[in-house]
Formats: sequence, structure tokens, C-alpha cells
Amino acid sequence: MCLIAGGIVLLYVVTAGGGYPLDDSWIHQTYARNLATTGQWAFVPGEPSAASTSPLYTLLLALGYAIGLPASVWTHALGALALALTGMIGRRIAWQLAPDTAYAPLLAGLAIVLSWHLIWAAASGMETMLFSLWALVLAWLGLRYAMNPPGLIVGGMVFGVVSALMVITRPEGVIFAAFAATGPLIAAWQRGMRVAAGWAVMALLAFLIGIAPYLWLNLHLTGGLLPDTAAAKQAEYAPLLARPYVERVVEMLLPLSAGAQLLLLPGVFMFVLNRLKVGAMPSRIAGLAPLAASLALVLLYAARLPVAYQHGRYVMPALPYVLICGVIGTIWLVGRTRRSLIARVAGRTLATSIVLVLFLFAVVVGRDAYRRDVQIINEEMVTAAHWIAANIPPDDLLAVHDIGAVGYFAPRPILDLAGLVSPEVVPLMGQPEALWSLMEARGAAYLMAFTDQIPGRSPDDGRLCPVFVTGGQTAPTFGQSNMTVYALDWSGRRCSGEMMETG
Repeated sequence: MCLIAGGIVLLYVVTAGGGYPLDDSWIHQTYARNLATTGQWAFVPGEPSAASTSPLYTLLLALGYAIGLPASVWTHALGALALALTGMIGRRIAWQLAPDTAYAPLLAGLAIVLSWHLIWAAASGMETMLFSLWALVLAWLGLRYAMNPPGLIVGGMVFGVVSALMVITRPEGVIFAAFAATGPLIAAWQRGMRVAAGWAVMALLAFLIGIAPYLWLNLHLTGGLLPDTAAAKQAEYAPLLARPYVERVVEMLLPLSAGAQLLLLPGVFMFVLNRLKVGAMPSRIAGLAPLAASLALVLLYAARLPVAYQHGRYVMPALPYVLICGVIGTIWLVGRTRRSLIARVAGRTLATSIVLVLFLFAVVVGRDAYRRDVQIINEEMVTAAHWIAANIPPDDLLAVHDIGAVGYFAPRPILDLAGLVSPEVVPLMGQPEALWSLMEARGAAYLMAFTDQIPGRSPDDGRLCPVFVTGGQTAPTFGQSNMTVYALDWSGRRCSGEMMETG
């Protein structure tokens, strides 16, 4: 698993020429570097903030900076390791779920490691793959404890600690923890109410101790229990909530359907039907609970943050357990088709199609998507950041929506129009003139933005004097504008002789 995961992640990274497919990846890098070099939890040194959604992932990245490893090598190695471990845990779970099904553990592990969404996540420089790993670890613990209840203290504490690590990776991890706990709780309840209560208390105590530093950090920085990113993202995309809920759910699911997942759905249904009939109640519940958690994650995002961009990265952690169930169920399904020639042909055709589609998307489609995503970030955000570092005085206040690459390559005071490190922006989202007034009051000298990120979305606004446009080739082919840097003219004298450069 390690060799396959490392090799496929390396293929993606080398094909893309280095870099990351999201600007948010550079936010993590900036926090990690600042933490390692200054000891501050800050995006802009000297200005503590809570724009890192995943403190645990940031800490892991900071370790690489602290010991002097090349940031890109360390980051992608962490992603590849998380992918490999997820495949290994998936293999173990498949053995727990179907110990008598030949090849199910190996095939389930390979399905995870070769899922292009998860390869993309592993190479993304984001916490997504780590979050997916914890989701499977919790599923594994839930199954293990439901089938063979451990000692009261040890079992509860281990479950609580892993749950805390998942929440510190992303706060919605509490969903997976809650669902994974159902099987062990039922198993403990069958041994007596005191046993169940004791297990729950130990798990909760370990969980609270584990997340205490996370809660303290957020309270210290934001006055709340969650990072600023939660409120900022929800405020920015609040207009999307006007659409019907079912439409939002479908939109969240669509990106995840690209690949072999659709072909595995019959297997998932077969797995569910079989699981409902086989085994003791605790193990039945423990086997189905992670599937329910995966669905709950999608439903939560459809309800609160219905954004399916970047191949559905927010809901990618729903995939690993679905893949495991799909592989096991497909093996069962194919095994039942031996009674007739037509059924055998159909079963083998389905199995062959799954393998071919899985490899096609892993090696070709997913790799090309990753390369394109990295090119856009490098040509737009990174190029603009390098120009800013070379041409704009470091003390001039820059208003910017995508802060990651700027923070890493051109550190300086910023006014974050996405509200991640400038929470005062959040109440003003959707109010263009209020944002302009804030920018003027704060003395912003420059604005870096795509056209749709400009307050009011008008590049012809008289306050904007374009001084640099990236000239990237990839973004326009997908209907996006180029990133542009504008000098801000608060006097009303249009541009006053500014000359625009092109990257």
C-alpha cells in the first residue's frame, strides 16, 4: 500500500510540476512556517488569527519546517502516508466485515488507494486525507469494540482520544465519532447499564481532554469554539442556501460520482441488505454506522455550506467507507451470479468495468484534473503573489480575497475580503459599498482579485486602477478571469498615470 500510494501521489505531483491545487493549501503553509519560525499562531506575523481550519494538520506541517525538511516534500509525503494508512485500515475493516470473502480486504484497500478523489486529496496539501484516515480509524474501532468489547477504561479512552484528533483535524469530525460510538455503546449496554455508562464517560472525558487545547485556542483567538473559517465561509456562500435542499444535496453528490463509485453502488446496496440480516446487533450497527456518517456529512454540507467545487473536497472523506462497502458487496453480488450464463457475464462485466474505470480515473483523468488545478493556482495566485513581493512596498495594506499564496510569498498587512483573518469583513459580505467603505477606512492601497471577487463585481469601478494582470492561460479556458492587482484610487482621479503589467 505504501509503495502504491507513494508512487501515485508522486505521479500527480511530478505531472503538475509542483505546487498545490488550492490557494488554501498555502494558508496552511503560511501558518505552519510562522509557527515554526516565530512560535505564533498567525497568518500575518504579530497578528494572531484562527484561519486554519485544521490545527492538527498545521502542527504536522510545522514539524517539517522545524526540522528543516523541504516544505513540498514533507507535505506531499504526509499526504501519501495518510493515503497509504487509509488503505491499510480499509483493508483491516474489510476483513472485519467479510472475513470469509476472498480477496475483499486486498481489493478494498486498493480501491481506496487508487480512488482519484483520494489521490487528489493526498496531493492537495490540505487536511482532507488526514480527516479521511481518522474517519476509517473510528470506523475500525467501532467495529472492533462492538464485536469484542475492550476493557472499560482503555477502550473508552482510546475511542475518545481518536475522536478528539479527528475533531482537531476538522470540527465536523464529531459526526463520525458520534456514529462510530453507537456499536460499542450497544455492545456495552448488553453487558449492563453501568458498563455502557462507564465506557461513555471515559470516552467523553478523554475526548474533552483531547480537544481542550483546541477549544482554548479558538476562544483565545476568536471568542468562540470554532475557527473563523466556519463563519466566514458560511457568510460568503449564504446565497446558495436559497436553492431547494434536495438540489443542494444532489450538487454535493455529483462530484463524488466521477469515477468507479457509481458502478460500486449496486455493491453498496447489496452490502447494506446483507448487513441488516447477518451478525449480532452491535456489529450490525457498527458496520452500517460509518455509511450513515458518510451520508450525514453530505447532508450537513448541503444544509450549511453547499459548495461542491474542487471535486467536492469537503465531502471526499465520505468516500473511503463507501468504497469498502461497495467492493465487499460487489464481490457478494458477483458470487451470486454463478447460477446462469447471462448472470455470470453481467457480473464479470461489472467487476471488469469497475477495475478499468478505477485505473483510468486514477492514472489519467484524476492526474489531468490535478495538473490543471495546480496550473491555475500557480499561474494566478502564485504569479500575482510574486509580482506583489517584487513591486508593492511591504507596508502598503493589500485587500485580497485569496490570501494563501500572498501570505506565503509576499507577507504583509492584509485586509482579507473572505473574512478568514479579517473577521470584521464577515458581517459586510453581500454589501459591496460597505466593503468599499471598510477598505477606504483601513487605508487599503491595493486590491488583488478575480473579477467576481471585486466588491460589486465591476472591474470598471472608478476606484480601480489595474497595475498587473497575470496573463495565465489555463483559467480563461475554463471561463475564469485572470487574477489582477489594482491600485486603489480613493480620490476619484482615474488611475492617474498607472501602467498595467502582464505576467
